[in-house]
Amino acid sequence: MRIKVILLFLFLFSVSVFSQADASVKPRIGVLRFTNHTSAGWWEGSVGTDLQDMLIAELASTNSFRVLERKELDAVINEQDLGASGMVNPRTRSRLGNITGAKYLIAATLSAFEQNTSGGGGGLSFGGISLGGKQEKAYMAVDLKVIDVETGEIYDARTVEATSKSSGISVGVSRGGFSGGLSQHKNTPVGKAIRACIMEIVGYLECSLVEGPDSPCMDQYREKESSRREKTRNAIQLD
Repeated sequence: MRIKVILLFLFLFSVSVFSQADASVKPRIGVLRFTNHTSAGWWEGSVGTDLQDMLIAELASTNSFRVLERKELDAVINEQDLGASGMVNPRTRSRLGNITGAKYLIAATLSAFEQNTSGGGGGLSFGGISLGGKQEKAYMAVDLKVIDVETGEIYDARTVEATSKSSGISVGVSRGGFSGGLSQHKNTPVGKAIRACIMEIVGYLECSLVEGPDSPCMDQYREKESSRREKTRNAIQLD
């Protein structure tokens, strides 16, 4: 009887240890370059890569993920494309779907953007500092997809929305801020909406991939998604 008790204790202890080890494993993810399906005037040059780097930095700062560095991801994808082209011996080429151990790929697309300006003029600009009396408002929506690398299936999908505005007399510094082509938009409604979308994406991925789809935090995001869908339905007028 004593031996059975000891064996049962050892079994339960081993299960507990393995469960804790599994829980502590951070999801390994790669972030793809953002794509654009809108006519946003600020989207030019390297903006897709700038947004990719911004999301990578925010995800890494949470310490909740193992994030594949962009240059590493690009090199692996290029190698896989070369292998798929038929120019490499099939026995030595990299197999598609094996991106250095990444479990998920994060793909994001700017699917909607609106920017409105209203109010009087009276704006002044000197040395990169602007003073303005007009009101600006920016809205954007980003379609997010989480792709399972092993199967190629979409593991999760979500649309993230953000609205930002400035009103009255405002002071904005146009120097510094976001990297690359986004730097001039740091303190504008566009820049604030971009930052809001990035932060919302990070928060959602932490909930979905780290906490799990059955975690309590998902209730908040399901409520947001339900509200977004209802708002979209109400905005559609059918004859």
